[in-house]
Amino acid sequence: MSPVRTRAVPFTVAGVYGAAAALTAWALAATLWYGVVEPGVALAFGALVAVGELARWGDRAGEDTARESAPLGSAGALAYALLGQNAGHATHHGVLQSVAVVLAAALVGAVPHVALGRGPSLDQVARRVLTVAFAAACFQPLYNSGTLGLWVGHGPYYALFLLLVLVLTALCDAVLAAALLRARTSFPYGPLLRDELRALLGVGSAVCATGAVIALAVAVAGLWALPLFCVPLLLTQLAFRRYAAVRTTYRQTITSLARATEIAGYTQPGHARRVAVLSRAVGRELGLSESELTVLEYAALMHDIGQLSLVDPVPAGATAPLPAAEQRRIALLGGAVVRQTGGSTEVAVIVERQADPYREQPLPARIVRAVNAYDDLAGSPGGPGSSLSALEQLRLGTGRDYQPEVVESLARVLARGCLTLAAPG
Repeated sequence: MSPVRTRAVPFTVAGVYGAAAALTAWALAATLWYGVVEPGVALAFGALVAVGELARWGDRAGEDTARESAPLGSAGALAYALLGQNAGHATHHGVLQSVAVVLAAALVGAVPHVALGRGPSLDQVARRVLTVAFAAACFQPLYNSGTLGLWVGHGPYYALFLLLVLVLTALCDAVLAAALLRARTSFPYGPLLRDELRALLGVGSAVCATGAVIALAVAVAGLWALPLFCVPLLLTQLAFRRYAAVRTTYRQTITSLARATEIAGYTQPGHARRVAVLSRAVGRELGLSESELTVLEYAALMHDIGQLSLVDPVPAGATAPLPAAEQRRIALLGGAVVRQTGGSTEVAVIVERQADPYREQPLPARIVRAVNAYDDLAGSPGGPGSSLSALEQLRLGTGRDYQPEVVESLARVLARGCLTLAAPG
């Protein structure tokens, strides 16, 4: 199969990393050369960012959590970038010192996480550098030159200006995050950006609001405002960390339950994992949201759980060659197991309807049906060409059994390099 051509992405990983590295080197060199302006303020905000990084969550591989894993650190970084006064006295730290202080503090706070092998990714570090620089560049030159005071003064319009800068900064971060993921996966950019923008409505909005409040509070009350306004967000961050741990445990439980069919000898080793990974990739290709992808992944992991109710195992666990009535019976049994084990109704419905004619199915069930059939067919004897043969058989079944768009999306995902993961063995 010839590789599928993909469109050029607006940003590349190397370009984002290069810009962040160049900006970091410039900021650190300038700060070391000219010295730290107002070191007490820099130390206070640096400590805030470091504490936020220490309390971060969601850095374990494969952990399904919110995109912003250190909201307190992010809010403190944005507040320092937008700080114009300290207890009524003007500050003059500028753009480069903002970047240097935030990066140094973030690295200090990340040391324990790095030692445990779960530190922030390079993508997160690069985005933090670029977004803080963007916010500071929008505010510091205007404020320090007096232009901002002439334009908006220091009343309510000043607060609105800060919020506007934070909204633009959040949009910049969303664009960067979607571009980096697009460059790594070649998934459609639109759905990726849509997921990032949706995430801003949750913790992202709280981070922006807290950053603005901290900057305004320090301008009036001084550095004593930092603990007063940061403790609530820190407690919220710790609560989200516990929530993330619960979600991780739930995912691990689903994965272990899905492996029961493999341990009992009903399905081939790794079948549920392969179907889940490929189903999620196909769902991303088709533009499903992050929450829909999570439900799809859980349903794909559990799609064969109904085989545990069979007296005689299906040969090699392959349900695709079975008669339609038998497939539906196994699917209904699987849905019943999901409901009895406390699984969500959405997951149960997908499992139950995976064997229906595709025109009667919701899109997630169509994806699970096609990907499961591919893995079953690709696992049959046939040598190196068995995967291509499986795709051809799926294409022949698009008249009734498989949605053509799902099959072609699967082919594109496989062509981009997931073929070895999907192939059994």
